[in-house]
Amino acid sequence: MSELESSMIAIIHVFHKYSGHKCKLKKAELKELINNEMSHFITNIQDKETLDELFADLDQNRDLEIDFQEFIVLIAMVTSTCHDLFSTFHHH
Repeated sequence: MSELESSMIAIIHVFHKYSGHKCKLKKAELKELINNEMSHFITNIQDKETLDELFADLDQNRDLEIDFQEFIVLIAMVTSTCHDLFSTFHHH
């Protein structure tokens, strides 16, 4: 398996580690996932207001849960931001 394919499977596994059999993340589960799995790229979410804002932005269908498609938007946004930062860093 390629490095990219392995990374894609890792993303799926991490999502299911926190969402369980229901395949959706509640707000507390999203916070735990971000704080445990993305702490080098996203500052730990401590305050409720930041979490509420992020959750509302991701929850496109307004069902008060984050499904995998909504979660992938977060992964894409963070990856894109990291790419921009790393590209700037490597050009200097």
